[in-house]
Amino acid sequence: MIELIALTKQYASTLAVNQLNLQVPDGEIFGFLGPNGAGKTTTIRMMMGLLQPTSGQINLGGYDLIKNPLAAKSLCGFVPDRPHVYDKLTGSEYLDFAAQLYSLPEKERNTRRERFLEVFDLGDWGDELIEGYSHGMKQRLVMASALMHQPSLLIVDEPTVGMDPRGARLLKRIFRDTADRGATVFMSTHSLEVAEELCDRVGIILKGQLIALGTVEELRSQAGRDADSSLESIFLSLTGGDTEPEAQALLA
Repeated sequence: MIELIALTKQYASTLAVNQLNLQVPDGEIFGFLGPNGAGKTTTIRMMMGLLQPTSGQINLGGYDLIKNPLAAKSLCGFVPDRPHVYDKLTGSEYLDFAAQLYSLPEKERNTRRERFLEVFDLGDWGDELIEGYSHGMKQRLVMASALMHQPSLLIVDEPTVGMDPRGARLLKRIFRDTADRGATVFMSTHSLEVAEELCDRVGIILKGQLIALGTVEELRSQAGRDADSSLESIFLSLTGGDTEPEAQALLA
């Protein structure tokens, strides 16, 4: 479970995240949506210990991130929006390195490494240097590394950016399989189609505040939309994006 309690981040005069309260239970795929600058990535970086909150509390799997950082982080797999890989390692070496960070025994490490290379369609590239990988291959490798220790919390920021349709479909299946085994998947994305298809619940953040939370059906009700309204129309309605001038006016 992920629990955020009055989570706040202040940058000088800018309130990036404002008293955010949120619970995401085990076995759920949660979509964290918002326009650019809404506070999504700031929230995720605080959840991963990369940013210090101004105030508030973060509990990951029952552990307070501030009081028990190693215990909390050991439960997590994290894929940032701009993942870093070591180009001079091979794909196999990179996965082995990631697994050793979580103290996986050698036999288990080897078994999972080979299985994950195949699952992520990298089997023929395991012994090749990462510098020769395409962007999409690097994305799949980073996702594989985040799953090597079978985390109970998977946090991903813009997971399908740069993915071809095949890779995006693979990620969707892996997210669902991960949730089905009881893990929590927390996903920030600009792809509303992916969120609508995949997420059990969605939260929408705007100017650092959570303005809507629930299933797509519940968000339709909050936005006063028809039963066949897409998540895109709901999102635009709730964030004020549907009040922008027509394209013809912008181009006139």
